[in-house]
Amino acid sequence: MISRITTVEMHTGGEPLRIITDGVPVPDGRTLLEKRAFLRDYADHYRQFLMFEPRGHRDMYGALLVPADHPDADLAVIFLHNEGYSTMCGHAIIALGRYALDYGLVVKNTEETKVNIQCPCGLVTAYVKTEDGVTGAVRFESVPAFAVALGTYVETPDYGPVEIDIGYGGAFYALLDAATIGLDVRRSTTADLVRAATQISEAVKKQIPITHPEAEDLGYLYGTILTDGGDGATGAASANICVFADAQVDRSPTGSGVTARLAVAAARKTAQAGEIYQFESVTGSIFTGKIMRATKVGPYNAVTVEVAGQAYYCGTAEFTAEDGDTLAGGFLLR
Repeated sequence: MISRITTVEMHTGGEPLRIITDGVPVPDGRTLLEKRAFLRDYADHYRQFLMFEPRGHRDMYGALLVPADHPDADLAVIFLHNEGYSTMCGHAIIALGRYALDYGLVVKNTEETKVNIQCPCGLVTAYVKTEDGVTGAVRFESVPAFAVALGTYVETPDYGPVEIDIGYGGAFYALLDAATIGLDVRRSTTADLVRAATQISEAVKKQIPITHPEAEDLGYLYGTILTDGGDGATGAASANICVFADAQVDRSPTGSGVTARLAVAAARKTAQAGEIYQFESVTGSIFTGKIMRATKVGPYNAVTVEVAGQAYYCGTAEFTAEDGDTLAGGFLLR
């Protein structure tokens, strides 16, 4: 049923973003969450076609731009990954900020341009720098972020009781210092880190109910972030690895993860508004984060966080399916 899909390929800190430019019909639905649900329930073959092999891989990430229903939005996006459809993605926002200007979705200003992007978690405001007409670094202010659990425990098969925090930065994450389970995010193998993070995510999903006070569709654990135990204070970037969806590894420091980390730090009173913190990914790429303002989400004390990074173009693509190809729909190997 798929004849031709075109994309623009970008990456932020090494994390890919496949932006779909043509070939996928606009999903049915009045709101963005309804469109996301329609794509998930009735048109998931497009995600599998683009994210899975032979056109993608287990760690591919995508973005489908759709008409916005938020009155202040310049564009709206549905995020795609190996397991389904996420609620927020910071590395994608950074890439889409540049894309929106370079492809004429928003009129480019001389030095910095504001781009309002409606995500499933809410409206995210990005600011794209321009120098000599060329777009560059992007910063964005998150949706309100908060901690839902501090110092809680889950039982795991291989690590026993594990102490975690749970923070929301547009998506929910379990957070912990890798050293508490005998690992090091800079020295342990990626396979060992992924195995541990996946096991912890599975334990949290079984043992801790997670709900969002404003939207039922947002209430689930997206992944686990293992850190080096640092706070990311200026001059000493804190390393982390984010494992989300179906054991998918983020190559970037994870924009929504940085937001969740700072929301938890704010709840613990170990991070101050206005100060800049640095976070490093498995590729060595850096995002900065800054707590902007205090707010509330239901019963939770919350903050908004500004995250900044740089995205780059890597190409364009045209994907097709040939008659008789039994693997054309996509597949994944572990």
